[in-house]
Amino acid sequence: MKHVTERPFADPQAAARKLIELAASIEPVQDGRIHIEKINYPFLYTLKGSGAEFGAGIRCAVEKGWLDLHESGTYVRLLTAVGT
Repeated sequence: MKHVTERPFADPQAAARKLIELAASIEPVQDGRIHIEKINYPFLYTLKGSGAEFGAGIRCAVEKGWLDLHESGTYVRLLTAVGT
């Protein structure tokens, strides 16, 4: 029998909220920019999220108006308070 563990970020909204939390904890550089790797690394390696969960979380946060993702994908800007 296989035992499958629950993935805490399988829900894109949960992943988006965690990404917003991570982004809010980072000091932005020029013009409010937060380099994507500053939220990517802790999400993937510290929190053990997957790449697909990260991508779904970013898309969800952008759709909800919580983050602005630059067209190059190199940085984001935090648009609102944490997940409101």
